[in-house]
Amino acid sequence: MVVYLETERLTLRRFTPDDLDDLVALDSDPAVMRYINGGRPTPHDEMRDDYLPWWLAYYDRGDAWGFWAAIERETGAFLGWFHLRPNTEDPPDEPELGYRLVQSAWGRGYATEGSRALVDKAFAELGARRVYAGTMVVNTGSWRVMEKSGLRFVRNFVMPWPDRIDGEEHGDVEYAITREEWEQDRATGAGR
Repeated sequence: MVVYLETERLTLRRFTPDDLDDLVALDSDPAVMRYINGGRPTPHDEMRDDYLPWWLAYYDRGDAWGFWAAIERETGAFLGWFHLRPNTEDPPDEPELGYRLVQSAWGRGYATEGSRALVDKAFAELGARRVYAGTMVVNTGSWRVMEKSGLRFVRNFVMPWPDRIDGEEHGDVEYAITREEWEQDRATGAGR
């Protein structure tokens, strides 16, 4: 097991092909997928042939950015995943933060804990200039995680969604934190 990062309660480690069933189960929960595609499960073949190989390719390239399985340290249970990586249209030092967790992990602070650790790693070790995240306006749980992780509200915007999702008419939100804001927060103890 190649560990990327550990927090008090989480281990973020590289994915392996053995994680396929956990990933399929995660994406089979309509509540988990609600704000991603309206609740439709990701087909097993699509996860096996498209998503998982794409995530594993980050490791093969030796990329510092990527996707990691979130494992509960105490029990070894698969809780979901986090990502920290620039999108293709982003500057290489402006990664997007993302997360997807099983319902049993919701409301327990895991998303905030993992997100804070990744934001810290992005600035302290990986040379990020800015970290951002986005979600639908109606996904209040996710944007609250962003706020608790130190990110600040940047803007509302409308993004075309390939699937009809309830609440899309309200648009999306972007949150971000710059290196300067992160350094100031660390100096003052804000956001912790």
